[in-house]
Amino acid sequence: MPTYSYTAVGTNRKTIKDSIDSPSLEQAKSTLRRAGYTIIEIGEQSILDRDLNIGFLDKPKAKDMAIFCRQFVSILRAGVPISVVLNMLGQQTENKKLASAIRNMQTDVEKGDSLALSMRRHPKIFNSMLVNMVASGEESGNLESSFSQMETYFDKMKKTGAAVTKAMIYPCVLIVVMIIVLIVMMTVIVPKFVTTFTDMGAELPMITQIVVNTSHFMQKWIWLIAIVIIVLVLGGIAFGRTNVGMHAYGWISRKIPVVKELTVKSASAMFARTLSLLLGSGLTLTDSLELVANNMKNIWYKEAVTRIRAQVSEGWQLNVAVRESKLFPPMVYNLIAIGEETGDLQGMLEKTADYYDDEVDGAVQKLLSLMEPIIILFMAFFVVVIVLSIYMPMLKMTSAYDQYLN
Repeated sequence: MPTYSYTAVGTNRKTIKDSIDSPSLEQAKSTLRRAGYTIIEIGEQSILDRDLNIGFLDKPKAKDMAIFCRQFVSILRAGVPISVVLNMLGQQTENKKLASAIRNMQTDVEKGDSLALSMRRHPKIFNSMLVNMVASGEESGNLESSFSQMETYFDKMKKTGAAVTKAMIYPCVLIVVMIIVLIVMMTVIVPKFVTTFTDMGAELPMITQIVVNTSHFMQKWIWLIAIVIIVLVLGGIAFGRTNVGMHAYGWISRKIPVVKELTVKSASAMFARTLSLLLGSGLTLTDSLELVANNMKNIWYKEAVTRIRAQVSEGWQLNVAVRESKLFPPMVYNLIAIGEETGDLQGMLEKTADYYDDEVDGAVQKLLSLMEPIIILFMAFFVVVIVLSIYMPMLKMTSAYDQYLN
């Protein structure tokens, strides 16, 4: 579908420069006019001026979706028609992909499509869970409640996701700093001392010779080392997107002791929170489990929930199926069992999710408290080795000079 760049004046009298996907130029103009824009300039994008499209950077995050749901509810409460709500949100939403999807949704709704159907046409923006919640709200006439619940859900996911991201980014930053420090020492500092030792004709200790050889190698092949590091990083990312890679990384995250704790608790929180919300929307247990599986991040949990759904459809109790998966902690299936016995499964799942949301914060702090000293110790080890390799020849020469004077 062609993409058109345009400059227009919005209903708030501000100039807007953006792009829109549309089958034709006339269709694009019509869409913009219905949205209340006064078009100043519009034309199809060429290869040279096409918007930079980096999917993983511009894809709406949980924070963007929470704001979208919150604003939708706020405007809807004022009695504004859905098409007008979408028009207003399309103008003020900062994320370009989300804003473009909202504008396209406005066009669909004005044609007579339901809100859920218009959202379903943008699966990369609106996940199946949000679409089903909206569909349920439209059927029950309580759309406001559906968006309010999804706002809470996205807020919780944002908090959990931010905690997990913090746990991953901080150690990575320390590792990068460590690598930079080592490269600078090996390519800048060590060579200066090597020149001194060479001029003095000193015999180098073994540890110094090893460091010197390493320094020479890094000076000569630093470009190759940089290429290898980049290839390994990009290769690791590409591998992680394959089925084998997802299983490998998922297995590793479940086996490393401290990381395992964070993986299990975050998966338990997401499982319980999502299932509770979907059951509250009126979906059946099997339909809810299908959507839960689609939302699980770790592929081992995704496959486990898929098996749980199949077992429940065969007549198994949910708590038994969860227990047999052997991936969730006892508290999860024990609370589910209580919920099934008391007839308040949704309520118990919500309490389970709240509990594990708090546990995720504790797991993150524990991971950070262990990773930081380990990385610092590694850095200290390499620095000490380099420093010793520099000072040992100097001490040896000093000792020899003292003996000569005596």
